[in-house]
Amino acid sequence: MPDAALPETVQPLGHGIFAIDTGFHRPLFDAAYLVVERGRALFIDTGANPGVPRLLAALDALGIARDHVDHVIPTHVHLDHAGGAGLLMQALPAATMLIHPRGERHMVDPSALVAGATEVYGPEEMARAYGTIVPVPAERVRATHDGQMLDWQGRCFTVLDTPGHARHHHCLFDERSRGWFTGDTFGLSYREFDTDQGPWLLPTTTPVQFEPEPLKDSIRRMLAFEPEALYLTHYSRVGRDATEVRRLGDTLIEQVDEMVELARPWWGQPASPARHEALKAAIGEQLLRRVRRHGCTLSDAEALALLSVDQELNAQGLGVWMDRAARGR
Repeated sequence: MPDAALPETVQPLGHGIFAIDTGFHRPLFDAAYLVVERGRALFIDTGANPGVPRLLAALDALGIARDHVDHVIPTHVHLDHAGGAGLLMQALPAATMLIHPRGERHMVDPSALVAGATEVYGPEEMARAYGTIVPVPAERVRATHDGQMLDWQGRCFTVLDTPGHARHHHCLFDERSRGWFTGDTFGLSYREFDTDQGPWLLPTTTPVQFEPEPLKDSIRRMLAFEPEALYLTHYSRVGRDATEVRRLGDTLIEQVDEMVELARPWWGQPASPARHEALKAAIGEQLLRRVRRHGCTLSDAEALALLSVDQELNAQGLGVWMDRAARGR
């Protein structure tokens, strides 16, 4: 099917891979991936419930019957990646969900996910942004394992356990495209920050399971595959070749170390509004330094507006990590 026939929300990336803008939060922020092979399909990440019609529209535009979708594979159970998975599975009668073993129970019974998100966002925002989270029948869910080889329609994916952002996170390496479907392990790259130097990445330390050393180890394990592309949930493909992907990975590890250093002055001190605001301000300064070094010409206000959610969540993530480390957990 010609690319012109695809909805504007669907971006063909080659190798039978399509990025679908789920519409979550803002345009070009949250991607789900549709992979097509021999007339069959699978989804990697789904976005939240309001984006599910866009995923189904992509199938329709490509002429793929809904019973020809074999798998739905959230990279982890955070709701911007998996909130729509249950609703999507209802529309795909032949699909099996593949999920990290630590996330399996949350897909079958999402009550804990819903309670945690509601506590953070409040019931009104929860209803607006995520809708009603739908459970997935246990018999349609399969847990993955580290090093698993998924041979699908003659196309091979390797699954790695990739903690650091979350302990329930796995990533998939696609041999066909030599690319990783990264979820949040390989950070975030918003298209508004692209310059002549290429894309810019930042790490995400979203609470409650940020762990810097496991995150760096996960990035290094992924780089060992010599990938030529990264398929980020936030947002879309980055990396023109293995050299650029290596550079992006090295820069990401540097930034993780920088964020740990930002937290050092507060080490051992209890959680407080003052600590959080100080971490948030320091993270904002760090991000602005990085985007300026990258050649970004947006004003400080424009850049921080795009990064405000990450600035807040990274401050929360650093705080939770420090508090957990202080308790020896």
